[in-house]
Amino acid sequence: MKDKMLPIYGDGKSVRDYLFVEDHCMAIDLILHKGIIGESYCIGGDSEKNGQEIADVVLKITGKSDTLKEFVPDRLGHDRRYAIDHSKITEHLGWSPQTSFEEGIKKTVKWYQDNKSWYEDLS
Repeated sequence: MKDKMLPIYGDGKSVRDYLFVEDHCMAIDLILHKGIIGESYCIGGDSEKNGQEIADVVLKITGKSDTLKEFVPDRLGHDRRYAIDHSKITEHLGWSPQTSFEEGIKKTVKWYQDNKSWYEDLS
C-alpha cells in the first residue's frame, strides 16, 4: 500500500496452503465444541499457491505495478512446500473452508485499506 518493494523469497516457487482467517477461527471453534479431547485436527484451505502467485494477486488487487516485485535470498532451511490434509476434520466434524482464496485475499486487502492505522506508522 506504501509502494514498497514486495519481497519474494528465493525463486518464488515455494508453496503454502492458504486459509482465510475467519474459516480458521470457525474450525477452531468447531473443534473446541465438538472435537474429541486428545485428538488433533489439521485445518487447511485447499488453496496451495506459490510466492510468485501471491505477489501477482496482491499487486493486481491493489492496482500496483509488477515492478514492485523483488526476489530476495531464501531463508536457510526454507521448506519447498507445506501441504495440509484436512480430511479428518471434514469427515469427523463436517468442516470445510467456506471462503475461496480469491475472495479471502480481496477481503484481507480491503481490511488493510480500511484500517491504515494498523500499519501507517510502521517503517
